[in-house]
Amino acid sequence: MKTYTVPGVHVEVLEERGAKPIEAVSISTAGFVGVTAKADPGVNVLTRVNSWADYQDAFGGWSSEAYLPDAVYAHFNNGGGPCYVVSVRSMDTVEATSASANIDSTGRGKSFVATAVEAGSAGNALIVTIAKEEKSDEKAPDSFTLSVGGETFTGLTVGKDGNLQQKVVSSLITISDVGSNFPKDGSYQLSGGSIPALSINDLIGGYDEDTGTRTGMAALEAEEDIRLLLCPDAFIGYDGSEEAKERVKSVQGAMIAQCQNLDRFAILDTPPNMSPKRATEWREYTGFSSSFAAMYYPWIKVPDFSGSGTSKFVPPSGHVVGVYNRTDRERGVHKAPANEALQGVLDVQYRATNADQDMLNPAGVNCIRNFGDRGIRVWGTRTLESQNKAWMYVPVRRLFIMIAASLDRDLQWVVFEPNNRSLWAQVTRDIRGFLREVWRSGALFGSSPEEAFFIKCDDELNPPSVRDKGQLIIEIGLAPVKPAEFVIVRLFQWAGPDAE
Repeated sequence: MKTYTVPGVHVEVLEERGAKPIEAVSISTAGFVGVTAKADPGVNVLTRVNSWADYQDAFGGWSSEAYLPDAVYAHFNNGGGPCYVVSVRSMDTVEATSASANIDSTGRGKSFVATAVEAGSAGNALIVTIAKEEKSDEKAPDSFTLSVGGETFTGLTVGKDGNLQQKVVSSLITISDVGSNFPKDGSYQLSGGSIPALSINDLIGGYDEDTGTRTGMAALEAEEDIRLLLCPDAFIGYDGSEEAKERVKSVQGAMIAQCQNLDRFAILDTPPNMSPKRATEWREYTGFSSSFAAMYYPWIKVPDFSGSGTSKFVPPSGHVVGVYNRTDRERGVHKAPANEALQGVLDVQYRATNADQDMLNPAGVNCIRNFGDRGIRVWGTRTLESQNKAWMYVPVRRLFIMIAASLDRDLQWVVFEPNNRSLWAQVTRDIRGFLREVWRSGALFGSSPEEAFFIKCDDELNPPSVRDKGQLIIEIGLAPVKPAEFVIVRLFQWAGPDAE
C-alpha cells in the first residue's frame, strides 16, 4: 500500500475486481485460396481485403482461368465483410500458351492466323467466323466480315494493300501472318491454349521449416480471425476424370481437417454439370463426415466479367459465404444461412425439384434453387455430419464455434491465477453473464436461462488430483435452437362452434 505524507484527498485507480465481460467474437471472416490475375503482395502471402476495390488493387480483376475472383466479388456483393486471400498463382507471371487458328484460304495454304489475346485455355472457346461480302462495285477488291465473341469487323481485305490488321482491333484476338490469299468462308475454333497444371500441393500448401513460411491453404492458419474457408479453384481444369476427382477430394479433405483443428467452417462445392443423382453419388464418393463443413449444389450462372463471353457457370461457395456474412450481421449466427436470395445470379446449372431435393437433403447436400419470382435461394442448411445427428445443422455448429472462440479469447486472464473456489465462482459468473446475452439473442432454447444452459465448476470436477496437474475444468451445457426445416401445416374441415 502506498504511504501518504501530505494531508488531502488521494485518489487511487485500482485494477478492476468485478466481472470481466465476455463478448461474442465474429465468426464471419472468410479465407479464400486460389488463382488470381496478379499478386502484388506476392504469391502465397496472406492478405486482408476490405472491399472489391481492395481486392482489385492487390490481385487484379477477373480471370477466365480462375474461379477465385468471381467468388470474392460475389462475397462482397452478397453482403460479405473483410476477408483474407492467398494467391497460389499469379496469371500475369505464369508461362502460358495462347490458343490460335489458321484461317484457310480459297487458294493454297492459310490466309492468316488468329491468336487469342489472353493466354491460357480460355482462348480455346473462341470461334472466328469468316463470311465473304457482296460487292456493290465490281471494281472494288473482294472483302469479308470477321466475327468473334460478339465483336464484328466488316470491309476487311488482304493482299498488298489489305486492311485486315489495321481494322481488326479486338479485345479477344490478334491477327498475324497475313498473306495475299483471300480467306475461305467458315467457322474456325481456336485451340492449343494452356497453362501449367495446378497441383494438389499448390492449393493445400504447407509449412517450410527452412524458410519459416507457409504456402497455399496453410498460409490461412496464421490468422485467427478466419472462421470460414473456401477454395473454389479446386475445380480448375476439372474434367470428371478419376485424377480430377481425387484432386478435388484431397483439397476439400484438407479444408475440413484445418477447420476441425482450428474451429473453422468449410464451404464446399460439388463438381459442375451434375444431376441430383450424380451429386448424391459425389457425396458418397467423398465419404466426408464432419459438422465443420457444408456442401452446396449446383453451380450457378453469373455474368462473365472476364470478357470472354456474356455468362458462365461458377461454383456457388463465394455467393453462399456472402449469405453467411449477411445473415450473421442481420440475425446472428444461430439463424440458418438459408431461404436467402443470392445476388448477382442469372440462373442455376440444374433446376432442382422437390423430388430432386428429396435425394439431396438426406445426403447432406444443400440445394440452391430457382423459385422464379422469389429469386434464386439457398434452400438447405445441413452439415456433412453423417454420424451424430445433434450436429446436422450449420447454425448449431457455427453457434458452438462462436461461443468456444469467445470463451477462449476472454478467459485468457484465468491462466496462472490461483486455482481455488474464489476463481471458480468468478469464472462461473463471467460465463453466466455471457450466456445470458446469447440466450437473450434467441440463440438458445428455453423460457429462462436455467432452461437454456448450465455451468458446472466445482469440487467434483476439480478434485486435488486435477488441481495438482494445473488444470481447471469447467463444463457448460447448451440447448441450441434448431432451424424449422420442415414447416407442417395441418388443415381440417370444421363445421363451426355450434356444430353437433
